[in-house]
Amino acid sequence: MDETAPALDPMAETALRSMKDIVLPSAISWWPQTWGWAAMAGLIAAALLAWFIVAFQRYRRNAYRREAIRLLDGIEERLRPHATRQAAIHEVGLLLKQVAIAAWGRDAVGQLAGKDWARFLAEHGESNERHLLGKVVDDFEYRNPAVLNRLPGNLGVELAADARRWIENHHV
Repeated sequence: MDETAPALDPMAETALRSMKDIVLPSAISWWPQTWGWAAMAGLIAAALLAWFIVAFQRYRRNAYRREAIRLLDGIEERLRPHATRQAAIHEVGLLLKQVAIAAWGRDAVGQLAGKDWARFLAEHGESNERHLLGKVVDDFEYRNPAVLNRLPGNLGVELAADARRWIENHHV
């Protein structure tokens, strides 16, 4: 049994030979078709870059706050026991002064003491602070250790919380 392909009509053969492959359209571009979209992309990129620069500058500007909070964490441990409370209270006052000098400069803050220093802390802190910091820098750090031992036990916790709040939220 001989299987041969059936003979095609000469017209069909001519038509099949003259057929060309279909032409596919080019791929759709992902790039914007108008200059407006390119301008919008440029503006968004510029805004993101400006935001990044501002955020980075703010991060660097607040480095003294982060360092002060780290130091306060160590002082806070020494505020709890009566034996180290007076030294720790003195360190809180010193730390607050260092933070203020870092923010406002030595000329503006360095000479402040007593009630002036307490007023400065109150003016540049949150308006709803209990002013325990002012009492500490004006009175407690110069007290006799026996007097400090009679103070409530939660004084150290409250003092550390107020100092932390002032360091994080003071207005420069």
